[in-house]
Amino acid sequence: MKKIFKGLGIVLIVLFIFLNVVVAFHAYKFTHFYDNTIATAKTAELSSGWKETEAILFGVNYVKHPPSEYPAHPFLNFYTKTADDVKLQGWYIPKSNSKGTIILFHGHGGSRGSIVTEADDFYNLGYNVCMIDFRAHGKSQGNICTIGYNESADVKAAYDYVAAKNEKNIVLWGISLGAATITKAMTDYKEMHPSKVILEMPFATLTDAVKGKLRIMHLPLQPLTTLLAFWGAVEQQFWTFSHKPSEYAKNIHVPVLLQWGKNDIRVTKEETEEIFHNLSSRQKQLVVYNNSGHQSLASNEPEKWKTAIMNFLNSK
Repeated sequence: MKKIFKGLGIVLIVLFIFLNVVVAFHAYKFTHFYDNTIATAKTAELSSGWKETEAILFGVNYVKHPPSEYPAHPFLNFYTKTADDVKLQGWYIPKSNSKGTIILFHGHGGSRGSIVTEADDFYNLGYNVCMIDFRAHGKSQGNICTIGYNESADVKAAYDYVAAKNEKNIVLWGISLGAATITKAMTDYKEMHPSKVILEMPFATLTDAVKGKLRIMHLPLQPLTTLLAFWGAVEQQFWTFSHKPSEYAKNIHVPVLLQWGKNDIRVTKEETEEIFHNLSSRQKQLVVYNNSGHQSLASNEPEKWKTAIMNFLNSK
Protein backbone atom coordinates (compact mmCIF):
# COMPACT_ATOMS: atom_id res chain seq x y z
CA MET A 1 0.00 0.00 0.00
CA LYS A 2 2.85 2.40 0.82
CA LYS A 3 4.37 1.75 -2.61
CA ILE A 4 1.04 2.56 -4.26
CA PHE A 5 0.72 5.87 -2.40
CA LYS A 6 4.35 6.69 -3.10
CA GLY A 7 3.87 5.96 -6.79
CA LEU A 8 0.70 8.05 -6.85
CA GLY A 9 2.52 10.89 -5.13
CA ILE A 10 5.30 10.80 -7.73
CA VAL A 11 2.75 10.86 -10.55
CA LEU A 12 0.97 13.86 -9.01
CA ILE A 13 4.26 15.73 -8.57
CA VAL A 14 5.24 15.03 -12.18
CA LEU A 15 1.81 16.20 -13.41
CA PHE A 16 2.04 19.33 -11.27
CA ILE A 17 5.47 20.18 -12.69
CA PHE A 18 4.30 19.44 -16.23
CA LEU A 19 1.23 21.66 -15.80
CA ASN A 20 3.36 24.53 -14.52
CA VAL A 21 5.81 24.20 -17.42
CA VAL A 22 2.92 24.34 -19.90
CA VAL A 23 1.37 27.33 -18.15
CA ALA A 24 4.71 29.16 -17.98
CA PHE A 25 5.02 28.76 -21.77
CA HIS A 26 1.54 30.21 -22.24
CA ALA A 27 2.22 33.18 -19.98
CA TYR A 28 5.44 33.89 -21.86
CA LYS A 29 3.90 33.59 -25.31
CA PHE A 30 0.91 35.81 -24.44
CA THR A 31 3.23 38.67 -23.51
CA HIS A 32 5.86 38.34 -26.24
CA PHE A 33 5.63 39.35 -29.88
CA TYR A 34 8.04 38.15 -32.55
CA ASP A 35 9.50 40.26 -35.36
CA ASN A 36 9.25 37.57 -38.03
CA THR A 37 6.75 35.09 -39.40
CA ILE A 38 7.96 31.99 -37.55
CA ALA A 39 5.05 32.45 -35.18
CA THR A 40 1.83 30.60 -35.79
CA ALA A 41 -1.20 32.61 -36.72
CA LYS A 42 -3.33 33.96 -33.91
CA THR A 43 -6.19 31.87 -35.22
CA ALA A 44 -4.30 28.76 -34.14
CA GLU A 45 -6.16 29.22 -30.87
CA LEU A 46 -9.23 27.91 -32.65
CA SER A 47 -7.67 25.45 -35.11
CA SER A 48 -7.90 21.70 -35.03
CA GLY A 49 -5.56 18.71 -34.97
CA TRP A 50 -1.90 19.15 -34.05
CA LYS A 51 -2.07 22.93 -34.33
CA GLU A 52 -4.65 23.00 -31.56
CA THR A 53 -2.60 20.57 -29.46
CA GLU A 54 0.55 22.63 -30.03
CA ALA A 55 -1.26 25.82 -29.07
CA ILE A 56 -2.64 24.19 -25.92
CA LEU A 57 0.75 22.81 -24.84
CA PHE A 58 3.11 25.62 -25.79
CA GLY A 59 0.96 28.68 -26.43
CA VAL A 60 0.54 30.77 -29.56
CA ASN A 61 3.46 32.68 -31.09
CA TYR A 62 2.29 36.24 -31.72
CA VAL A 63 3.77 38.27 -34.57
CA LYS A 64 4.26 42.03 -34.67
CA HIS A 65 2.11 42.97 -37.65
CA PRO A 66 2.86 46.35 -39.22
CA PRO A 67 -0.24 48.33 -40.20
CA SER A 68 -1.83 46.97 -43.37
CA GLU A 69 -4.74 49.43 -43.49
CA TYR A 70 -4.39 53.18 -43.67
CA PRO A 71 -6.59 56.19 -42.92
CA ALA A 72 -8.70 57.59 -45.74
CA HIS A 73 -7.29 61.08 -45.12
CA PRO A 74 -3.73 62.48 -45.38
CA PHE A 75 -1.65 61.68 -42.31
CA LEU A 76 1.77 62.39 -40.88
CA ASN A 77 4.12 59.73 -39.53
CA PHE A 78 5.62 60.62 -36.17
CA TYR A 79 7.83 59.09 -33.50
CA THR A 80 7.80 59.65 -29.77
CA LYS A 81 9.55 58.14 -26.76
CA THR A 82 8.09 57.00 -23.49
CA ALA A 83 9.41 57.84 -20.03
CA ASP A 84 11.07 54.40 -19.95
CA ASP A 85 12.76 55.07 -23.30
CA VAL A 86 10.63 53.00 -25.67
CA LYS A 87 10.33 54.41 -29.19
CA LEU A 88 6.77 54.45 -30.52
CA GLN A 89 5.53 55.12 -34.03
CA GLY A 90 2.21 56.72 -34.87
CA TRP A 91 0.04 58.67 -37.28
CA TYR A 92 -1.33 62.16 -36.85
CA ILE A 93 -4.26 63.21 -39.03
CA PRO A 94 -4.81 66.99 -38.94
CA LYS A 95 -8.29 68.42 -39.49
CA SER A 96 -8.92 72.03 -40.51
CA ASN A 97 -10.85 73.99 -37.88
CA SER A 98 -10.89 70.95 -35.65
CA LYS A 99 -13.04 70.58 -32.54
CA GLY A 100 -10.15 68.93 -30.71
CA THR A 101 -7.99 65.81 -30.94
CA ILE A 102 -8.93 62.18 -30.38
CA ILE A 103 -6.07 59.85 -29.39
CA LEU A 104 -6.77 56.21 -30.29
CA PHE A 105 -5.32 53.08 -28.69
CA HIS A 106 -5.69 49.60 -30.24
CA GLY A 107 -6.12 46.16 -28.68
CA HIS A 108 -3.78 43.25 -27.89
CA GLY A 109 -2.09 41.93 -31.03
CA GLY A 110 -3.36 44.81 -33.17
CA SER A 111 -1.86 48.04 -34.45
CA ARG A 112 -3.01 51.52 -35.44
CA GLY A 113 -3.98 49.95 -38.76
CA SER A 114 -6.67 47.89 -37.02
CA ILE A 115 -8.55 50.98 -35.83
CA VAL A 116 -8.69 53.07 -39.02
CA THR A 117 -12.50 52.77 -39.17
CA GLU A 118 -12.76 54.59 -35.85
CA ALA A 119 -10.06 57.07 -36.91
CA ASP A 120 -11.88 57.97 -40.12
CA ASP A 121 -15.17 58.37 -38.26
CA PHE A 122 -13.65 60.68 -35.65
CA TYR A 123 -12.02 62.72 -38.42
CA ASN A 124 -15.37 63.05 -40.21
CA LEU A 125 -16.90 64.27 -36.95
CA GLY A 126 -14.49 67.19 -37.05
CA TYR A 127 -11.50 66.08 -34.96
CA ASN A 128 -7.76 65.74 -35.42
CA VAL A 129 -6.78 62.12 -34.91
CA CYS A 130 -3.66 60.69 -33.27
CA MET A 131 -2.99 56.96 -33.17
CA ILE A 132 0.08 54.98 -32.10
CA ASP A 133 1.29 51.40 -32.02
CA PHE A 134 1.73 50.19 -28.44
CA ARG A 135 5.17 48.86 -27.54
CA ALA A 136 5.74 45.38 -29.00
CA HIS A 137 3.02 46.07 -31.58
CA GLY A 138 3.02 47.29 -35.16
CA LYS A 139 6.18 49.29 -35.89
CA SER A 140 6.89 50.40 -32.34
CA GLN A 141 9.94 49.25 -30.43
CA GLY A 142 10.05 46.24 -28.13
CA ASN A 143 8.81 42.68 -28.00
CA ILE A 144 7.25 42.49 -24.54
CA CYS A 145 3.64 43.41 -23.80
CA THR A 146 2.61 43.75 -20.15
CA ILE A 147 -1.14 43.81 -20.93
CA GLY A 148 -1.49 47.47 -20.06
CA TYR A 149 0.80 47.72 -17.03
CA ASN A 150 3.85 49.40 -18.59
CA GLU A 151 1.88 50.50 -21.64
CA SER A 152 0.37 53.29 -19.54
CA ALA A 153 3.60 55.13 -20.37
CA ASP A 154 2.70 54.77 -24.07
CA VAL A 155 -0.61 56.52 -23.43
CA LYS A 156 1.21 59.33 -21.63
CA ALA A 157 3.72 59.70 -24.49
CA ALA A 158 0.91 60.04 -27.05
CA TYR A 159 -0.91 62.50 -24.80
CA ASP A 160 2.24 64.62 -24.41
CA TYR A 161 2.76 64.60 -28.19
CA VAL A 162 -0.70 66.07 -28.72
CA ALA A 163 -0.53 68.43 -25.73
CA ALA A 164 2.70 69.88 -27.16
CA LYS A 165 0.61 71.14 -30.08
CA ASN A 166 -1.26 73.35 -27.58
CA GLU A 167 -4.37 71.24 -27.97
CA LYS A 168 -6.83 71.95 -25.15
CA ASN A 169 -9.60 69.48 -26.01
CA ILE A 170 -8.02 66.01 -25.89
CA VAL A 171 -10.21 62.90 -25.86
CA LEU A 172 -8.81 59.43 -25.16
CA TRP A 173 -10.38 56.44 -26.93
CA GLY A 174 -9.33 52.82 -26.52
CA ILE A 175 -10.57 49.35 -27.34
CA SER A 176 -9.93 46.25 -25.20
CA LEU A 177 -6.25 46.45 -24.13
CA GLY A 178 -6.25 50.09 -25.25
CA ALA A 179 -9.21 50.91 -23.02
CA ALA A 180 -7.76 49.08 -20.01
CA THR A 181 -4.43 50.87 -20.49
CA ILE A 182 -6.12 54.26 -20.50
CA THR A 183 -7.50 53.55 -17.02
CA LYS A 184 -3.98 52.68 -15.81
CA ALA A 185 -2.53 55.84 -17.36
CA MET A 186 -5.18 58.01 -15.70
CA THR A 187 -4.07 56.48 -12.39
CA ASP A 188 -0.31 56.73 -13.00
CA TYR A 189 -0.21 60.24 -14.47
CA LYS A 190 -2.31 62.73 -12.55
CA GLU A 191 -0.95 65.51 -14.79
CA MET A 192 -2.95 64.12 -17.71
CA HIS A 193 -6.16 66.10 -18.16
CA PRO A 194 -8.18 64.81 -21.12
CA SER A 195 -11.57 66.42 -21.65
CA LYS A 196 -13.33 63.07 -22.03
CA VAL A 197 -12.60 59.35 -22.18
CA ILE A 198 -14.18 56.62 -24.33
CA LEU A 199 -13.62 53.02 -23.21
CA GLU A 200 -14.68 50.06 -25.32
CA MET A 201 -14.64 46.56 -23.80
CA PRO A 202 -11.89 46.95 -21.18
CA PHE A 203 -11.23 43.93 -18.96
CA ALA A 204 -11.85 44.48 -15.23
CA THR A 205 -8.68 42.76 -13.99
CA LEU A 206 -5.76 41.00 -15.56
CA THR A 207 -7.04 37.70 -14.17
CA ASP A 208 -10.33 38.42 -15.94
CA ALA A 209 -8.39 38.96 -19.17
CA VAL A 210 -6.76 35.57 -18.65
CA LYS A 211 -10.20 34.01 -18.15
CA GLY A 212 -11.32 35.57 -21.42
CA LYS A 213 -8.39 34.00 -23.26
CA LEU A 214 -9.14 30.61 -21.71
CA ARG A 215 -12.80 30.83 -22.74
CA ILE A 216 -11.70 31.45 -26.33
CA MET A 217 -9.52 28.33 -26.17
CA HIS A 218 -12.28 26.29 -24.47
CA LEU A 219 -10.04 25.49 -21.49
CA PRO A 220 -11.04 25.23 -17.80
CA LEU A 221 -10.74 28.51 -15.92
CA GLN A 222 -9.22 27.02 -12.78
CA PRO A 223 -6.55 26.37 -11.80
CA LEU A 224 -5.23 27.77 -15.09
CA THR A 225 -6.24 31.38 -14.40
CA THR A 226 -4.33 31.52 -11.13
CA LEU A 227 -1.30 29.72 -12.55
CA LEU A 228 -1.13 31.90 -15.67
CA ALA A 229 -1.37 35.08 -13.61
CA PHE A 230 1.30 33.78 -11.23
CA TRP A 231 3.77 32.88 -13.98
CA GLY A 232 3.04 36.16 -15.71
CA ALA A 233 4.04 37.91 -12.50
CA VAL A 234 7.26 35.90 -12.27
CA GLU A 235 8.21 36.55 -15.90
CA GLN A 236 7.18 40.21 -16.10
CA GLN A 237 8.26 41.14 -12.57
CA PHE A 238 5.11 42.90 -11.45
CA TRP A 239 2.24 41.61 -9.33
CA THR A 240 -0.32 40.73 -11.99
CA PHE A 241 -3.06 40.12 -9.44
CA SER A 242 -3.10 43.83 -8.58
CA HIS A 243 -3.45 44.98 -12.20
CA LYS A 244 -7.11 46.02 -12.08
CA PRO A 245 -8.66 48.53 -14.50
CA SER A 246 -11.85 48.27 -12.45
CA GLU A 247 -9.92 49.83 -9.55
CA TYR A 248 -8.12 52.33 -11.78
CA ALA A 249 -11.57 53.50 -12.91
CA LYS A 250 -12.01 55.14 -9.51
CA ASN A 251 -9.38 57.70 -10.53
CA ILE A 252 -11.25 58.85 -13.63
CA HIS A 253 -13.28 61.98 -12.93
CA VAL A 254 -13.83 63.34 -16.45
CA PRO A 255 -16.90 62.36 -18.53
CA VAL A 256 -16.71 58.73 -19.66
CA LEU A 257 -18.50 56.72 -22.34
CA LEU A 258 -18.19 52.97 -21.66
CA GLN A 259 -19.25 50.61 -24.48
CA TRP A 260 -19.59 46.83 -24.59
CA GLY A 261 -20.93 44.13 -26.93
CA LYS A 262 -23.56 41.83 -25.45
CA ASN A 263 -22.08 38.79 -27.23
CA ASP A 264 -18.57 39.41 -25.90
CA ILE A 265 -17.09 36.17 -24.54
CA ARG A 266 -13.79 37.79 -23.56
CA VAL A 267 -15.17 40.57 -21.37
CA THR A 268 -18.25 39.79 -19.30
CA LYS A 269 -21.27 41.88 -18.39
CA GLU A 270 -20.22 41.71 -14.73
CA GLU A 271 -16.78 43.13 -15.55
CA THR A 272 -18.32 45.96 -17.53
CA GLU A 273 -20.81 46.83 -14.80
CA GLU A 274 -18.06 46.78 -12.17
CA ILE A 275 -15.98 49.25 -14.16
CA PHE A 276 -18.99 51.46 -14.79
CA HIS A 277 -19.93 51.46 -11.11
CA ASN A 278 -16.38 52.38 -10.06
CA LEU A 279 -15.99 55.32 -12.45
CA SER A 280 -15.80 58.48 -10.36
CA SER A 281 -17.13 60.66 -13.14
CA ARG A 282 -20.41 62.44 -12.53
CA GLN A 283 -21.04 62.18 -16.25
CA LYS A 284 -20.82 58.56 -17.32
CA GLN A 285 -22.74 56.53 -19.85
CA LEU A 286 -22.89 52.80 -20.59
CA VAL A 287 -23.97 51.74 -24.07
CA VAL A 288 -24.55 48.04 -24.83
CA TYR A 289 -24.43 46.72 -28.40
CA ASN A 290 -26.84 43.80 -28.69
CA ASN A 291 -25.44 42.44 -31.95
CA SER A 292 -21.72 42.68 -31.22
CA GLY A 293 -19.03 40.69 -29.45
CA HIS A 294 -15.39 41.51 -28.74
CA GLN A 295 -14.85 43.38 -31.99
CA SER A 296 -14.90 46.79 -33.60
CA LEU A 297 -18.26 48.26 -32.64
CA ALA A 298 -17.75 51.00 -35.22
CA SER A 299 -17.52 48.39 -37.97
CA ASN A 300 -20.19 45.98 -36.72
CA GLU A 301 -22.89 48.44 -35.66
CA PRO A 302 -21.78 51.67 -37.37
CA GLU A 303 -24.93 53.73 -37.07
CA LYS A 304 -25.42 53.03 -33.36
CA TRP A 305 -21.73 53.66 -32.72
CA LYS A 306 -21.67 56.97 -34.57
CA THR A 307 -24.80 58.15 -32.78
CA ALA A 308 -23.46 57.21 -29.35
CA ILE A 309 -20.08 58.81 -30.03
CA MET A 310 -21.54 61.99 -31.50
CA ASN A 311 -24.00 62.46 -28.62
CA PHE A 312 -21.23 61.93 -26.07
CA LEU A 313 -18.74 64.26 -27.73
CA ASN A 314 -21.38 66.98 -28.13
CA SER A 315 -22.62 66.69 -24.54
CA LYS A 316 -21.71 69.44 -22.08
